[in-house]
Amino acid sequence: MSLSLDTAALEDWARTHLPALGGPVTATKFSGGQSNPTYMLDTPTGRFVLRRKPPGVLLKSAHAVDREYRVQKALADTDVPVPKMHALCEDDSVIGSAFYIMDHVEGRNFDQPSLPDIAPKDRSPLIDAMNRTLVAIHSVDLDGTGLADYGPPGHYCERQTERWTKQYRATATEDIAEMDALIDWLFANMPPDDGQRTLVHGDYRLDNLLFAPDAPRVAAVLDWELSTTGHPYADLAAVIMQWSMPATTEGRGLEGIDRAAHGLWSDRQFIDTYCERRGLPGIEDFHFYLAFTYFRMAAILQGVKKRALDGNASDPDRALKLGAYVPFFARSGLQAATG
Repeated sequence: MSLSLDTAALEDWARTHLPALGGPVTATKFSGGQSNPTYMLDTPTGRFVLRRKPPGVLLKSAHAVDREYRVQKALADTDVPVPKMHALCEDDSVIGSAFYIMDHVEGRNFDQPSLPDIAPKDRSPLIDAMNRTLVAIHSVDLDGTGLADYGPPGHYCERQTERWTKQYRATATEDIAEMDALIDWLFANMPPDDGQRTLVHGDYRLDNLLFAPDAPRVAAVLDWELSTTGHPYADLAAVIMQWSMPATTEGRGLEGIDRAAHGLWSDRQFIDTYCERRGLPGIEDFHFYLAFTYFRMAAILQGVKKRALDGNASDPDRALKLGAYVPFFARSGLQAATG
């Protein structure tokens, strides 16, 4: 199905619901994203960003742009930097799927955690800002922001493992023995609920951040599709997982890179700094959260692959390349689990 944007229909909708958008509207789709298609909107009044559900048949609860809109609107007056939200449209008849419109934020986006275009001496402050922003997310007052009911109560990792197991089974295109073994291990080694319940981004990594054009400061945290309330260590483990990946265009990791020589942080430095900022003595069973994060990413990428095969992917070629990593993530999860 087409991912083009019906700007005439959008302009007509905006005349009633968002006059500030103005017109005419020129839409340019951002490349690279594999979830909710995102477009730059150029108008006489300025630049905006539109994010929509993809067309076609979707898994239940997936691509919830209404949740993305809600959480970012709620974070407007917190220490978590997010774009200003303008309007949410849940009427599929306007452009073919639900969407929301937000401010365009000027900033720098880095696809590779090795930060090859940044001088080595300037890399550490960017990673420090990434760490500080993660702590800010996990320090959000859920009651004060109205997000106490943003996720269901109960054991987060157990709930998420059940959810993503179902999603994985629903999109499986082949049998992967390592994935089955990883799922079994997670259920068998689930740690007890320690009572921590915070806002969780769900996909926290460098390329989902915009940094200020002229300072080592996070200007906006993007892509809140997987956000909920739950256990904060899942976000922390997501950073460490990303860094373990191959240092390639698709892998976007730090495998094999001499981090100290390149001005990059070690896993231990990132974890220890996070714990210090949150006043934590350390983290027990971190290997579980790392294995869990590998599992969830494998399930997500399986969905990406299935959408590509079904013709609904935002970027089909890249989707198939990413989908090829599902067995890798399953194996890596098992390695993290067993040490």
